[in-house]
This record gives sequence, C-alpha cells and structure tokens, in this order.
Amino acid sequence: MEAKDIMTADVITVSPDDTVEHVIKLLLDKKISGVPVLNKDREVIGIVTEGDLMLRSQELRVPSYIQILGGVIYLDDPAEFKDTLRKVVAVKVEGLMTEDPITVDEDTDLEEIATIMADNGINRVPVTREGKLVGIISRADIIRSLAMKNPS
Repeated sequence: MEAKDIMTADVITVSPDDTVEHVIKLLLDKKISGVPVLNKDREVIGIVTEGDLMLRSQELRVPSYIQILGGVIYLDDPAEFKDTLRKVVAVKVEGLMTEDPITVDEDTDLEEIATIMADNGINRVPVTREGKLVGIISRADIIRSLAMKNPS
C-alpha cells in the first residue's frame, strides 16, 4: 500500500495569516488535532498541532545562564527558548506553526510512512504530489490500513 491508498484527500488547512484563535476553533469544531499550513501555491510550509497550542498554556522556562567576565553564557538551548517564546506570543499561524514539516510523496510505501512517523514522534504527515498538498495521513489511518490488511 502507498500513501495515496490510505490518505484523507479532503484536508482541512490554514494559511500563515490565519489567527491562532481561528486554528483553535477549527481543531475543536472539526475534532482534529493538527492542520497543515499552506502558502498560496498549496505548498506545505508548516503544521500546527495541539502540541504547539499546548505550549501557550505552559509556564515559560527562561534559560539558565551564568555571568562570565561580564558576558552571558546560556546553559540551555537558546534556539529552543526562542522558538518556544515565538509560539507562546503568536497571534497569527505563521508565529505558531512548526516550519518545514516532514511530508511524504503520494507514492511513498506505507511501511516507510509508519517508520517516519515513529522515528520522528509525529502523529500526522502531509502527502504531496509535485510539492503540492494532496492529502494527509494520521496514525489512525495507518492502524485502519493494518486492520484491513489483517482482518480477524
């Protein structure tokens, strides 16, 4: 089986200019846990998930630092702090989304997709054809395909 055989073709998406409030309402109304972010050419430029939204309700952890000869040296990862801060204060999707998400081509084998998702700890993967979004595959889609393959 390939991605095109199990993907959901009618994908709910958002644009980078949509508001964070719009995404929250969309996820709740549609009972979904994430949406791809598309540019005007229908290319996947990001993804917003419940995990991204949960960052907004967590306590912001400021990186630990020490003072050395008048300079500051961060002990934690300053890039991670910057990314978290960007998501916490985001008003628009472009500030909240995870950029450059993993995508698969519509001809990608199901086993490879399952491995990609497991290895990267992701719950969904957008499916593309010539760089344009044509579908999405969730963990539930993979489980359903396994059940169809091995009926009891």
